[in-house]
Formats: sequence, C-alpha cells, structure tokens
Amino acid sequence: MTQQLPDVQASSPEVSVGLNRVGVTGVEKLVKVARPDKRPLILMAEFEVFVDLPSWRKGADMSRNMEVVDETLEAAVSEPAYRVADVCGDAAERLLEKHEYTTKAEVRMEAEYIIREQTPASERQTQSSADIIAAATATDEGTREEIGVTVTGMTVCPCSQGMSTSRARETLRGLDVEDGVIDEFLAEVPQPGHSQRGHATVTIESNGAPEVNFFDLINIARDAMSARIYNLAKRPDEDHMTVEGHRDAKFVEDCVRAMAEGVVDGYPDLPDDAVVTMKQSNDESIHQHNAHAERVAEFGQLRAELNGDE
Repeated sequence: MTQQLPDVQASSPEVSVGLNRVGVTGVEKLVKVARPDKRPLILMAEFEVFVDLPSWRKGADMSRNMEVVDETLEAAVSEPAYRVADVCGDAAERLLEKHEYTTKAEVRMEAEYIIREQTPASERQTQSSADIIAAATATDEGTREEIGVTVTGMTVCPCSQGMSTSRARETLRGLDVEDGVIDEFLAEVPQPGHSQRGHATVTIESNGAPEVNFFDLINIARDAMSARIYNLAKRPDEDHMTVEGHRDAKFVEDCVRAMAEGVVDGYPDLPDDAVVTMKQSNDESIHQHNAHAERVAEFGQLRAELNGDE
C-alpha cells in the first residue's frame, strides 16, 4: 500500500498573513511565434509565474505551477501562437483554474529577439536585438494581457548641442561670415552635443490580447530616440548615425513623448482603457548619473492630450 504524503502546503501557517505573489521565476522555455507566410520565430523565453496566497494557507503548490507552465508552453511550442501575450494569458487562466484557493494568477515572459537588417549607409547585413515582454493577469473578472519591448538606441542632448551651436555662431561672426551664410551652414551641419546610449521601453496592456504585435512596437521605440544604432558599423554607417542623431537631438522626456505619439498614430483603434507604459533611460556620457523619464496612462487620455483636448 502506497503511503500518502502529507500536503504541508495546505496546512495553516504559524503567522496568518496573506501574500500577493507566490510562485517561481527563471523558468526557461522555447516559444514559437507564428508569422503569415513565413517560418515561425523561435524565442528562448524566461517565465515568472505567480498566484496570490490567502492568509490561512501555508504555501502554494509549486509543483502544480510548474505542471501548468509545462503543459501550456509545450502546447505553444507544438502550435505556434500569433501573439506571445496569448501564451501568458493561457497559462494564467490555467493557473487560476487549478488553484482553487487563489483569486489572481500572473504570468510574465521575457525573451530576446534578433532583428536582421541592413546598415543604413554601407547596406551590410547585420543584426540587432530587442527584449520582448509579455504578461497576463487572470482573475474571476477576466484576463488582462500585456505586450511590449525594450530597445537600445542613441540620443543627443539638445542643451549641449545648443551651447555648441552658439559657440559656432560667434566664431563664424568673428571670421566676418555673414549671418545668412551662418544660418545656412548651421541648418546643414548639426553641431556637436554629448550623446547617450538610450534604452526605450513601451508596453500596452488591455483586457484580452491587445491587437498589437511587437514588431511594430520595436519600430516605435527605436524611432522615438535620436537615431537607431547597429552592431556592425562601417565608417559611412558611423557617419550616418552621428549626423542623424545630431539632426534630431532629444531630451529623455522627448523620447517618451515620441513613443506616446507613435502608439497613438500606430494604433488608433486601441480601447480607451488600454494602459500604455513608456519609459526612457539614458546612460549619460559626461555625467556619473543617468537620465530617466516615464509615463503610464490610459490610451484615451494620451490620445486626448495629443489632440489638444486636455
């Protein structure tokens, strides 16, 4: 006769305090993302899985969490998902169903996506990377899903560039160059400013899977900075990135606003209650600190602000 092992997790804790999130992190799985008329993308994803825990229960069923994650993700591997948020949403709903004591289940996924592209001037084949973010929270009221990306680019400080422009203007005047010629020169040749490596994050959360794909979000985030950057850069590419970056100098705040504009222009049919999160962090080149700005808002609010209704 097989001895039944005690269910210690189901016993009462010595301290009756409920917990918001109990689960596992660092779960690695392969996920297939389907693409129309193309082979599916294969992502090496890392998952976090959580449930809430009532005050009367000692612990969560960790083995059950892993079983649900394995079942869901193995199914996702065999049948590619068109949206990575669907994988998280399915897993969160399964968690909620299989844990009778919980009222909320959360699943979060991050994966690195490799972008194949050409360098801007020499047109050499190269690769760059973006971090894909997907998450879902399931409750008895329904499931909210989130999709987003984090990308790297280049920014140039407008304040620093403005000082350089003033210095150039005074120098040219000292050389008896006419003001009209100076204006034409400065309009054609952007002046130096200190540059930063920028990290842009944009995510969209709504009830059900947002009608958003991460390919579009990658472009919105990359284009929100002063210039795109590339792993491979021949001298013409370096010149292109430098000039383009200085032609579009942006504060960290400007990058967040550009992401907001990109989301509103790119997804006009998002529901008003979809939550848009935009973050920009810049690694300063001439300071020991870094610059950061962010905005979290419902889509309807963002659209109203950009249309001048607020």
